[in-house]
Amino acid sequence: MPDLFEPVRLGRLLLPNRLVMAPMTRSRADRRGVPGPETARYYAQRATAGLIVTEGAQPSPAGQGYPGTPGLHTDRQAEGWRAVTDAVHAAGGRIFAQLMHVGRIGHPSVNGLRPVAPSPVRAAGQIFTLDGRRDLPVPRELTTGEVRETIADFARAARRAVDAGFDGVELHGGNGYLIHQFLCSATNRRGDPYGRDRVRFPVELCEAVAEAAGGDRVGLRLTPGNPCNDMTEDGAGEIYPALAAALAPAGLGYLHLAGVAAGTPLAGGIRRAWPGVLVVAPSTGGAFPADGGRAEGERWLRHGADLVAFGRAFLANPDLVERMRSGAALNRPDPATYYGGGEQGYTDYSVSSAARLPAARRG
Repeated sequence: MPDLFEPVRLGRLLLPNRLVMAPMTRSRADRRGVPGPETARYYAQRATAGLIVTEGAQPSPAGQGYPGTPGLHTDRQAEGWRAVTDAVHAAGGRIFAQLMHVGRIGHPSVNGLRPVAPSPVRAAGQIFTLDGRRDLPVPRELTTGEVRETIADFARAARRAVDAGFDGVELHGGNGYLIHQFLCSATNRRGDPYGRDRVRFPVELCEAVAEAAGGDRVGLRLTPGNPCNDMTEDGAGEIYPALAAALAPAGLGYLHLAGVAAGTPLAGGIRRAWPGVLVVAPSTGGAFPADGGRAEGERWLRHGADLVAFGRAFLANPDLVERMRSGAALNRPDPATYYGGGEQGYTDYSVSSAARLPAARRG
């Protein structure tokens, strides 16, 4: 079985271990979508991860769904991210930017724009805005031309990311956001080619971003069957393996699978269809496990995963790699500090002396 702590190659990168810091929204950018100095400190603290994937950054103003999320569509935003990538690289790390377009999960009070989606299907529920919680509106259906313009937005954002020093980009294809909305029959009722073939949008998007940034610098995150943001999916066992197979010729760096248990038919179908590097996030919700999800991650390694992504465990443990390596106890994350705020629950989590000692002895 692969060892969590052994080096592994990911495209042009040699990762020192198989642990990935999963993307997690932290909502600490300014009103212009610019990440600040604390963001650079936050990611640099976690640079011992084999790979860091940032919180989702919107590739265009239309892609923003929540206050405080960063962007990658202006020069000023790219300058803010350059400080982040410089800090991570100075600490010896590797970092991908996640690009996230929320689609229908947004509100005009956040960015002045009506949300857009594959089809005008409203998501049930409310969304947090600066004016409090508001009902999600009916989105505007993207025209076929606008779908292609959205793909171009992602490609431009990917080029900005590389220019800002990122080692690559990950596309957020889950959690009920835009890519997921195209994949799901309940939210994609289009009569054009992007509706008749629901994998067409993510495939064309990945191809365009791969051309902009380099195929091995691109990953795609998927959350099959995830009901987040009022998603109801049928046929996941067919469409996701079909998507993996359709993406194989693009030469992507990795596929990132979250919320699927190891050893299930869906997991096996995706692994068989995907010939490249598979990243798996073993624990995406519920009570925080005492081992941070390590046991389930190692189970996934036995079932064909190449890298294991940890979310809340990295959020609360900057030194997660050494804590897991040494067996030191883990800090527990504080949900009250997940979104927005300052350094509390962001850059002030402690580092274990027990975790530091083995690293010091190795010289």
